[in-house]
Amino acid sequence: MSRRLQPLHHFVLPTGCPAAAAAHLARTVCRRAERLCVGLSQGTAVDPILIHFLNRASDWCFVLARYLNWMQAEPETLWKPRS
Repeated sequence: MSRRLQPLHHFVLPTGCPAAAAAHLARTVCRRAERLCVGLSQGTAVDPILIHFLNRASDWCFVLARYLNWMQAEPETLWKPRS
């Protein structure tokens, strides 16, 4: 999927077609789970592969969202800081 997408030079806001919006939402859930696992690992044994998996899953969801928008010819909304 990444090979078909333009390289990013700005942050992308979570917008687009309904399927892409769902992928962006899934990404936030993966990120939240990753943060919780990192916090849990401070006092409990957590297999590092779990944290790595959650990180990769959130990245995959982000690329999926961009790809779904690309397939639907939905423009990406780029975040640009205030000048």
